[in-house]
Parts: sequence; structure tokens; C-alpha cells
Amino acid sequence: MNESLLSSETNEDFAKARNKALFNEIQHFLNPEETTLISFSDIKKMLKPDNETYLGMKTVPVNQIVGSESRYQDFDNRFFPKKMHLKTRWEHIDMAHIKDINLPPITLYELGGVYFVRDGNHRVSVAKAKGVEFIDAEVVSLQSEIHLNPKDSLLKMTKQVINWEKKVFYGETGFGDVTDFWGLDFSVPGQYDVIYNHILTHKYYINMNQTEEIPMDRAMLSWFSTIYIPVIKVLDRHHVMKYFKGRTKSDMYVYVIKYWDEMKMKFGSDFSLDEAADSFTLKFGTPLYKRIINRIQKIILKKEIENSLT
Repeated sequence: MNESLLSSETNEDFAKARNKALFNEIQHFLNPEETTLISFSDIKKMLKPDNETYLGMKTVPVNQIVGSESRYQDFDNRFFPKKMHLKTRWEHIDMAHIKDINLPPITLYELGGVYFVRDGNHRVSVAKAKGVEFIDAEVVSLQSEIHLNPKDSLLKMTKQVINWEKKVFYGETGFGDVTDFWGLDFSVPGQYDVIYNHILTHKYYINMNQTEEIPMDRAMLSWFSTIYIPVIKVLDRHHVMKYFKGRTKSDMYVYVIKYWDEMKMKFGSDFSLDEAADSFTLKFGTPLYKRIINRIQKIILKKEIENSLT
């Protein structure tokens, strides 16, 4: 096959891959996060791995490569190219694949049983487009107790991490047995550590007026009954939740408490929790009618894009 025909073939291969990324984006127009390639940094922040281990050369299943360290904005969640500036490099890799030329191994991070590209994003993209099942890679592994599913989206992985954090928090503190409350739920990772610090702070202030240090279970129950529950009642009274779609009451407890502390520092200790709840909602909340309008606008725009492609 001459170079002209090869060039035509690689050009067509890139166009097909680019179109798949485009249609993937259109199909998930209302939920664009579902098409985003997973950022290694995001997963690392959630899983907080203990240490790194160099595993050396391995043959890695391509379908277990789910993200990238630095190029996650250039490819979609299936590693199809989203940007035209990738074309030249992508086609050079494709050309080597067609000519059966051996390329250097890619480099990967392994974390939670899945892989993230350090170097070789274009090679992974071409491999996925060509249906290649395995690829040679130099691998560094980061240790984690959580095992991720390569078929999951970032949203599902995030929920898995949150569920694991909840299990650890409830198991290590006995929070559910002490309070008889099992609904301390969050929509973002890392918040159980925040709650634990709130309890420790509450315990510290109680102990300032005690001759003997109170046990952790009493401090936990005191925090729950005298701080957490009253804050939740304020949120309910001001109907805060209807302005924050996708958030939990425990999310809002953390956000509003932090905001309240900031307002008291700014305006003085007389600034009430009720004022904080109203002010926070007014500043950060999205009214229902605006969410409906935004959704309608997205649907109309999606239809317009689909019609322009037919």
C-alpha cells in the first residue's frame, strides 16, 4: 500500500474516532460529565494512596485504562479524540499501527485496580479505536484499599469511595450505635473527616469546663444532639434543600456551618444561624425555575445540534 493510500486511511480513521467522540458528547448532552475522561489527580485525591511501587513492564488490558494524568480534557471517556489539534500525532500512531511498527511502551499508574496514562495517551486512543485488547506498559502502582470497576464512570467511582468512607467512619467511631442515626450521607468525598474534626472540636470545648475528660461516645452524642440536629432543623425551616439539587442535608450542614463561621468573623457573633442559612441560599442556591429553564435550553440546543448533523 503506497503512502498516499495509507495517509487517506489514517485520515479516515481519525475522522471516525473524532466523530464517535462528537456523537458521544451529543448523546450525553444533558449529563456531559458522563463523557469526561477520568483525571488521575481526582482519583488520587479521593483514594489517598499510601505509597508507590514500581511494577516494571506489564501487558495491560486496554479496557482497564480509564483515565489520564494530564490529557483528560483532550479525550472522551472512551479515549476518542475530542480536539482537532490531536490529529497529526494521532495519525502518526495510527500509521505505525497499520505498518505493524513496534512503538515504545506507554507508561501507566495503577490505582484501585484500574490504570491511568502518564505518557502515551495517543497510543491508547488508537489502540481503543482499533479494538486492540492488550498493550505493553511500564507501570507504577499506588496502594489503595478500594478496588474500582473500569466500567464505572467518575460519578459511580465517587459514590463507591463515599460509601467506603462511610463504612470506615461508622465502623471506627461507632457513630450509628451511639446516635441511632445512619443517615450521615454526603455527595462528595472527604466529608467524614470533616465531621470527625467537628466532633473532636466539640469534645475539646466541652472538656474545658470538665474536671475529667469525657469519653468520645458522649462527645459524639452531644455533638449530634446539640449541634448537628439543630442545624438540620434550621435548614428544613428555611427550605434550603430545594435550592441545592444533588446535595444531601449533611453536605449542607458542612457548607452552612463553615459559611456561618465566616459571617460571624465578618459581622460579629450576633450573626445568627438563621441569617446564615438565608444568606447562603441566596448567594449559592439555584431556584427551581432557573433549573427548569436551563434544562429546557439544553434540550433545545441538543435538538438543534442533532438536526444540523442530519
